[in-house]
Amino acid sequence: MTAPQEPLDPVPTPESGEAVSAAQDELAALRAELEAAQATIQAQQDQILRTAAEAENVRRRSQEDVTKARKFGIESFAESLVPVKDSLEAALAQPEQTVETLREGVEMTLKQLAAAFERNQLADIDPAQGDKFDPHQHQAISSVPAPQPANTVVQVLQKGYAIADRTLRPALVIVSAGQG
Repeated sequence: MTAPQEPLDPVPTPESGEAVSAAQDELAALRAELEAAQATIQAQQDQILRTAAEAENVRRRSQEDVTKARKFGIESFAESLVPVKDSLEAALAQPEQTVETLREGVEMTLKQLAAAFERNQLADIDPAQGDKFDPHQHQAISSVPAPQPANTVVQVLQKGYAIADRTLRPALVIVSAGQG
């Protein structure tokens, strides 16, 4: 004899009805949590995409700014030099000049050039005799026995120049080797 089979779908009892209702409520709560989590994920993914796009825009704008700075960085200096060129051309265009008028014109042009240098923070490096040798601003061509202390400037052969605090061209100097 075979054992009686249990029915596949048990007949709901009042207790099992409450269990089904609780399971359905729990399932609905889990679905709501899942939907909320998916919405949060979608919002975060959108935020990540927006942030990445903004970072790319900032990078591109920065790159354009650097390109413009390189291209137009000397614009102020160039504008300062245009009057100097105009003065030199005007001097050459004058026929029959005396040495005195030519000298006056050159001196005025030199003042214009010095003003352009000053406006653009281009300064002379012109050490005085006896100044301490500075390898960041001076280039020693030779050293000679001299009464000054060793490693001091004896003579300036050519002035140097600096832009702001950066040496553009060092001054060419002869330094003292000390008492010979």
